[in-house]
Amino acid sequence: MAGGTRSLRQDALFEMKVRIFVPALLLFLSVCWAQFARAQAAPSGRGGRTITLTAGGMGSAFQPDYKGGGVPSASPNFLVGLGGYADVQFSRWFGAEAEARWQRFNQYADIHQDNYLIGYRLPLQQARFWNFTPYAKVLVGYGKMTFEYNDAHGSFTDVAIGGGLDMPTSGRWVIRPVDFEVQQWPNWLGTTLHPWGFSAGIGYRIF
Repeated sequence: MAGGTRSLRQDALFEMKVRIFVPALLLFLSVCWAQFARAQAAPSGRGGRTITLTAGGMGSAFQPDYKGGGVPSASPNFLVGLGGYADVQFSRWFGAEAEARWQRFNQYADIHQDNYLIGYRLPLQQARFWNFTPYAKVLVGYGKMTFEYNDAHGSFTDVAIGGGLDMPTSGRWVIRPVDFEVQQWPNWLGTTLHPWGFSAGIGYRIF
């Protein structure tokens, strides 16, 4: 990969993404707080909204779609990592999810990726079976990538489409046996990278 010039350019791009992502995250938290306050203030006899917040951790295995050379290509290794997520459900049709994933294990040629995403989440209550509730999601944020042999790194726009299953328990725990995600990094070195993978985890319903 290129040397210092590309690294400086990627650092500048990373700073720009942070400047976009942090205000978006703050806006997301502000909306969550406003919706929660409205729900708490609404009289129960008038059918006020019931908002839920669930936060948890997950393990992931992702195909990074890169094995070196500066072009998209399936890696011989799936990246394995850990992450966290938070789901807020405002109503039956309006929910949001934020997630962060750090994929640092099982690297090929020192290549690894991280994801920081936020967006819309829709539980498919009408498709519920047994005790599983399917959901769909569309998230946007940025992916951070370290190239082969730590020669360069950068951050890139990341759009993710996916879904999965949640299984509430009799208590506050929510088991997430599977979550599938297909990502697009549309501004990756003048082309588009397509990482994809699976996650599984467990969350705790805070309220």
